[in-house]
Amino acid sequence: MKTLRDPDQLLADGLTAIRAQFQVPSSFPPQVLAAADSAAQRRPSEHIDRCDMHFVTLDPASSTDLDHAFAIEVAGTDLILHYAIADVAWFVGDGDVIDNEAWRRGTTTYLPDGKASLYPPVLCEQAASLLPANVPPGGPRPAVVFTVRVAPDGAVKLDGAARALIRSRAKLAYDSVRDTDLPAGFAELASRIAGAEERRGAARVDPPEQEVTADGVNQAGEPHFTLSLRPQMQSEQRNAAMSLATNMAVADALLAAKTGLFRVMAAPDARAEARLRHTARAFGLDWPDAVPLTAFERTLKPADPAQAAFMLAVRRAGQGASYVPYRPGVVPWHAAMAATYTHATAPLRRLADRYVVRAALAVANGQPVPAAVSEAFQRLPAAMARAGAHDAQVERAAIDLAEAAILSGREGEVFSAVVTDLGENGARIQLCDLPIVARTAAHGVVPGAQIAVRLDATDPFRRLITFSRVS
Repeated sequence: MKTLRDPDQLLADGLTAIRAQFQVPSSFPPQVLAAADSAAQRRPSEHIDRCDMHFVTLDPASSTDLDHAFAIEVAGTDLILHYAIADVAWFVGDGDVIDNEAWRRGTTTYLPDGKASLYPPVLCEQAASLLPANVPPGGPRPAVVFTVRVAPDGAVKLDGAARALIRSRAKLAYDSVRDTDLPAGFAELASRIAGAEERRGAARVDPPEQEVTADGVNQAGEPHFTLSLRPQMQSEQRNAAMSLATNMAVADALLAAKTGLFRVMAAPDARAEARLRHTARAFGLDWPDAVPLTAFERTLKPADPAQAAFMLAVRRAGQGASYVPYRPGVVPWHAAMAATYTHATAPLRRLADRYVVRAALAVANGQPVPAAVSEAFQRLPAAMARAGAHDAQVERAAIDLAEAAILSGREGEVFSAVVTDLGENGARIQLCDLPIVARTAAHGVVPGAQIAVRLDATDPFRRLITFSRVS
């Protein structure tokens, strides 16, 4: 759950119900835990020594499942990004009980109050995590280090990959990191990647987090909630650029080698863009008719509440990304990235990444891709789609819960809204003053119409809100 936070556990009872309804696992089977304990003791024996390199990690302060660490050096006008990714495959074998459980899960499932990990904590938060050497179990950590060359224009190329032992010098946090803590070239590398994105027309949207907070009590003496928006910090955005650069470089290498698993996504269709234009109107944003969505997105400022809320709407408007294996003669395309793209940098949290890392390691060293990896590429799209659908249901339920909670106690109030779409279940509306989308019975209206709706009922337990049109 990357877009909703509940630091004070105000939604605890509702989130417990969501975990039960969607069968979010609370632990692992005993045999998986036992196998993970054993796997965590496996000592690296196929890794070169890169402990002299100054790797650091940059993540939320509370994170312990650290997928990647990085070091940067200058080579003429190029920047060389050494991106170390957790070597999960060193601990997890094809077809073992840990692997089978990971296939059942597909991803780490996030909720505002915690997560259900893809792998047991002894692996994802200890032995396989790229934590500093002074954190148990201590010592250097096994990784796959991708060497990515970043040109002045932001073009990226995979220059090499190797299994290596690394020693992270520091666990840096988004909210406290200083420029002096980071490798020289960190900001410049992010700037190059951002510039390349803009030139190729990429439309990546990094919406702010929504945070549930208590701001008083309602007439019944119950807590009254509000929803605030927290834009991404600059350190987060710059950190994401390194992952993006690595994923693009790996994707290009795999495509050239005629293998791989790619992340693809179509642009929002005409109907979705029309809904977004109505949503922009609801938030009072000026989106000229002649300006395409991708260009308008680049003007948005997440520190502005209305623009931040619109960024959330854009995120929800996409047709959804999916995975596809390599197909001869087909160039896989990710519209938001405006590039061929893959997922390789989060193997502790996404099943597919473990296999992409293995394929890229083989390709970069002129070796054949293992048969088990090529076979997995054919099965992974269905497995990841199933996991993605489950996670989307959990996320939607959590957002519905938060929306019902913040509106509870406001029954009878009238809200201004804009109709964004019409369907069999009534008019889809966007509230003008809150980042809330709902449906209501409304006749004789067209998309784009501004209406007034009364909040008739809320039911946080069932995650329901009911509006009726009053004008």
